[in-house]
Amino acid sequence: MKRLSEKAARNLAAIRKKKPLIHNITNYVVMNYTANALLAMGASPVMAHASNEVEEMVSFAGALVLNIGTLTDDWIASMIKAGKKASESKTPIILDPVGSGATSLRTSAAKRIIRKTRVSVIRGNASEILSLRKDDSKTKGVDSIHSVEAAAKSAKILAGELGSVLAVTGPTDLITDGKQVIRVSNGHPLMGYVTGTGCTATVTIGAFLSVDGDPVSATATALAFFGLAGEVAAKNASAPGSFMISMLDALYTITPEELLRECKFEDGT
Repeated sequence: MKRLSEKAARNLAAIRKKKPLIHNITNYVVMNYTANALLAMGASPVMAHASNEVEEMVSFAGALVLNIGTLTDDWIASMIKAGKKASESKTPIILDPVGSGATSLRTSAAKRIIRKTRVSVIRGNASEILSLRKDDSKTKGVDSIHSVEAAAKSAKILAGELGSVLAVTGPTDLITDGKQVIRVSNGHPLMGYVTGTGCTATVTIGAFLSVDGDPVSATATALAFFGLAGEVAAKNASAPGSFMISMLDALYTITPEELLRECKFEDGT
């Protein structure tokens, strides 16, 4: 997987050189943190959800991130409106179906967005991904009650059906386009004790996808970078509070050369 590690380094360097604008329609819980994370890694965030500006905003963005964590009917409409405009302009869309499977509102909203827009990448935990294919899959709030491997087969089938890349994140992340499968094992257990870690992984995919036209490699390299940031942060943190701050520092300080050395990819096809 040497070539993928090399691409990870190139992608990170490209983000820091180009500073791509990433349009986020996301949830109140993570809005501030994910914006700071994008800034730290070198991208430029904008958090815009008003329906009368989303089409204009997304027209000059490098990627659109849709996150259903704190839904309202107005926000769902804005997500679909922005998604349709992004689809027309071939701007990549990344969907985070937070809590899909927990309530009918979340599950139906995620499926509507997928049906009405051209989503490049869907990132979620195992339970969220399973809920997009099975009506009876449940989550514990927004947390997963399934393992990554339990969702592997469904993710591969769903990716093939939708023409999207599926990223199932957990202790080891799984990325598939329906044919190839890549696993990424970068990360640290402390990442599970901070709210919004998954949402921040999603915006990282958005940044990488804005500079890499291949959704599979963009997603895999983004998750390796984000996981490595967790590893680096854990060396300087003793508990979740300090870990959150250390994560932002790590996203800022990790170099392309360090990423090249530390990526942990595995061909899982």
